[in-house]
Amino acid sequence: MKLVKLLAAALTLSLASSSWAAAAPDAVQVKAAQDLMASMQAEKMMRTTASNSRYANEAQRKAVFDKLDKVAPAQIYQRLAAPVARLVSTETATEMTRFYNSSYGQKVLKQKYNGGPGMLGAQLPTPTAAEKKELKRPQYVKASKELAAAEPAIEHESFVLLSAIMKK
Repeated sequence: MKLVKLLAAALTLSLASSSWAAAAPDAVQVKAAQDLMASMQAEKMMRTTASNSRYANEAQRKAVFDKLDKVAPAQIYQRLAAPVARLVSTETATEMTRFYNSSYGQKVLKQKYNGGPGMLGAQLPTPTAAEKKELKRPQYVKASKELAAAEPAIEHESFVLLSAIMKK
């Protein structure tokens, strides 16, 4: 399973780098990605990345979390924005920001970051009829698929940022 994820991440990175290599993201793309990171509560994603990392001992693990706690969430959003803007389109970032700011999106995030039954592929919260209708919108379906494809690369960028924060 890890090999499949690794191959998917490599493919996503290669596709993203080849399709975006010609043009660096503009200010609108970066702002949309920054808004997406804020709506996804990327500071919690960083804590998940830190939790999934291996440490020589508990003291080193504690030092990583202490350092991470000192970084403002806005700084995390800003530092992840440019790499994420290369991975997802402005339309996807805008649509997924809209989703994660909705009540159902907040439930999904809460389940994702707080563990419990929502982790490791378990079922998502049950949407209401109105939320189901929103989840069937073509813009959301397209954006959700694009974000899911970019997810391994975004997780990699999270790890790169965590490594940079630890070097300070």
